[in-house]
Amino acid sequence: MKLTFDSNLQYQQDAIKSITDLFEGQPLEDSIMEFNLKEEGTLDLINGVSNNLILSEEQILKNLQSVQEQNDIEQSKNLDGMHFSIEMETGTGKTYVYLRSIYELNKAYGFKKFVIVVPSVAIREGVLKNLEITHEHFQNLYDNIPLNFQVYDSSKVSTLRGFATNNNIEVLVINIDSFAKDQNIINQPHYRANGRKPIEFIQSVNPIVIVDEPQNMETEKRISAIENLNGLCTLRYSATHRNQYNLTYSLNPVKAYDLGLVKQIEVDSIVEENAYNDAFVQVDSIKATKTKVTAKVSINVNDKGGVKKKSVSVKVGDDLYKLSNEREIYSDGYIIEEIDATNNCISISNGNLLYKGDSQGGLNDEVMEFQIRKTVEEHLKKEKRLNKLGIKVLSLFFIDKVANYRHYDSAGNPHKGKFAEWFEEIYQEYISKPAFKELNRFPVNEVHNGYFSQDKKGKFKDTSGETKADDDTYSLIMKDKEKLLDIDNSLRFIFSHSALREGWDNPNVFQICTLNETKSDIKKRQEIGRGLRLAVRKTDDGKLERTYDQNINRLTVIANESYDDFAKTLQKEIEDDCGVEFKGRIKNKRERTTIKYRKGFEADPKFLEIWENLKKKTTYRVDYKTDELITFASKAVKDLPEIKAPSIRSTKVSINMSDEGIEAEYKGEKVDSFDNYSWKIPDVLGYIQSKTELTRSTIQEILSKSDRIGDILINPQLFLDLTTQAIKRTLYDLMIDGIKYHKIGGADYEMTLFKAQELEVYLNDFSFKVTDTSKTIYEEFIPLDSGVESKFAKDCESSDQIKFYFKLPNWFKIPTPIGNYNPDWALIFEDDKKIYFVAETKETGTPEVDLTKLTGDERLKIKCGKAHFNEFDEMEYKVVNKVGQLIS
Repeated sequence: MKLTFDSNLQYQQDAIKSITDLFEGQPLEDSIMEFNLKEEGTLDLINGVSNNLILSEEQILKNLQSVQEQNDIEQSKNLDGMHFSIEMETGTGKTYVYLRSIYELNKAYGFKKFVIVVPSVAIREGVLKNLEITHEHFQNLYDNIPLNFQVYDSSKVSTLRGFATNNNIEVLVINIDSFAKDQNIINQPHYRANGRKPIEFIQSVNPIVIVDEPQNMETEKRISAIENLNGLCTLRYSATHRNQYNLTYSLNPVKAYDLGLVKQIEVDSIVEENAYNDAFVQVDSIKATKTKVTAKVSINVNDKGGVKKKSVSVKVGDDLYKLSNEREIYSDGYIIEEIDATNNCISISNGNLLYKGDSQGGLNDEVMEFQIRKTVEEHLKKEKRLNKLGIKVLSLFFIDKVANYRHYDSAGNPHKGKFAEWFEEIYQEYISKPAFKELNRFPVNEVHNGYFSQDKKGKFKDTSGETKADDDTYSLIMKDKEKLLDIDNSLRFIFSHSALREGWDNPNVFQICTLNETKSDIKKRQEIGRGLRLAVRKTDDGKLERTYDQNINRLTVIANESYDDFAKTLQKEIEDDCGVEFKGRIKNKRERTTIKYRKGFEADPKFLEIWENLKKKTTYRVDYKTDELITFASKAVKDLPEIKAPSIRSTKVSINMSDEGIEAEYKGEKVDSFDNYSWKIPDVLGYIQSKTELTRSTIQEILSKSDRIGDILINPQLFLDLTTQAIKRTLYDLMIDGIKYHKIGGADYEMTLFKAQELEVYLNDFSFKVTDTSKTIYEEFIPLDSGVESKFAKDCESSDQIKFYFKLPNWFKIPTPIGNYNPDWALIFEDDKKIYFVAETKETGTPEVDLTKLTGDERLKIKCGKAHFNEFDEMEYKVVNKVGQLIS
């Protein structure tokens, strides 16, 4: 089967033109120069053929500015060396573009010598594959002009002589590590190069240097090595530039998505819910220094809102009971006895030995098994639909430990790991269903395989993805690329190490599943990049052609995290990597601004008037009856929603990109419940007492009267958390209904805090720029968090009735039973009479503020605010959404 290529894609032609137009005015007849190689010990009969640039740097700069204007890119004021950057999103044909640019540069200007520098074996194999499969296509487009390509091989340095002397288009592919060090063979005098340094053959021809994924070659040594090639210029192609030298073309992720040049992305997020009943411990990392060894472990900890999973740092002797904020389930046998950095494991006093990535408790295995289930299900549904259209469907699993897919006994015999076993069981279950019977063409052991590096005995092993051991892996996966697209080839599910990075992708990867026991450190863009390329189908005449149907081009990512987290992380990576600015978002690149107070505001009579009325601190006391608490709290517990068993939830969404940002659109969900588990029952009364400070007898009576105590058996931790919240809500309601504030004699808010705690913030769309400084305490900006606050500030400044206003600083706090409360505004209103206001601004989408639409905590704090300011004769406290509501 042969891949067919479309030579008329406008965006690719624009990217090519952005380079060829840089040399506008270069005379064709002067672009090649012959010279004498002058090799020692030989007759001077061998001539080299070199590129030759006639244009001045001033003319190149003018051409660059013209290209940038045409492509809507900010114009360079100066030429940043002879380096030019082309930004193209993964999957849009970056390699095709620079290979075709070689032919175009030769056609327009006669340049003949090109070096393609790559950062890794994987990308080298990808470039070679592309040179092979595009050769016939380009020969047809460019009248069969001769082009030779070769890969630099340190054992065959004499081939570089041909690169220098041949009068055809010559393309040399070379890995950066082959020439970045002085001790590399290419940089040493060599007998096969007649005593010369082999690199001199490259330097002598003034090649056009093409750098693939330049962000991986930004170290001082690598930059110097590329400069040492003596290139006519350097063309830098990437989706994620670190430095955009002389940017000529930009096809960022949002543009590629808008133009339908990459697959649409769906996320099926698989997360556990309400599964905090076991003593969960997961080893995230182990770190050794000269003086100590520590580990990062994830555990479930008691938090304000209930139990949460948290990563904590531990050393030998640490007690997880204390680190979990005294979760009872860790009370026996959870002291760290040993941290072994050599073997990457920790020992716990209960006898468990956990290696990095291992865990105990929780539903980790269940989540990963469910991920495989969802991947197989999604795969077979697509395969049933797309096979009829000549489209082979592939799924890619990223795993971080080879042993989970294949392991070896003491005799070296291979055995299936848990992932392989789970996969085969699940696949057999699904393929046996009537709906998928037509797809049951191959034995289960033939539909999946692993691509991992091997040791000398042929055993799979874990690697970083950038070692010599990875060579065979990448070679195999690249050489199988076209075979994998054949529907009659049995392999459909590929398991590979998480180290599989740039350089391998396949257009027909429709599912990517991340089976990482620890949080994956692979970037989202890198992860999904393996499957973004538009799919190909087999035509009736046996060729492979690209399909642009958006109903087909959908990549489903089965992730062990919430889709919201996935979308946020992807958006942040696009912002950081590409400089894309989504509208309506605060940009991290924007400089922080100091919020300065107006000089001398503390002596302003208007400020002093209102400050004198505000500055007194208060304390409070509360009154409630225990029998009322028991009655109301037991009813609140009784009215709790159904207590459900721990479960794993799959939520499927499509990820939509636009100038506004990345958003998720709901598609559906599925829940697997763990109803028949038997959980250890904790000290119920002790747990609730620690959260509420009520007596055990009061708590017991509340639970007894609620008739819900049996729910503890279904999901102990969920019952405790919801019950505690219900009791606390009732308690706070009763306390705040009877709350009474009184001023503390001699205790004032210190005015000096204004200057002592100046803010430094990121300005956003809500920040208000002051124009009339006489009416407030600020010199230039007021930091605000919402549209209603921004409009309120604007109206305060423009209103003749508001004589003075300012945002109460965050250190101005009123104590309440549910935490400190920081009101919004202090104002002086003056018309027929003078009134000092404290205003709380809220927006509920109604003409006036509807308190019932606020959260419970917001309503309770507003009650406390009213009670506090009732003690201040000169102050009025109001909750409003605009200035005009202060007087009503």
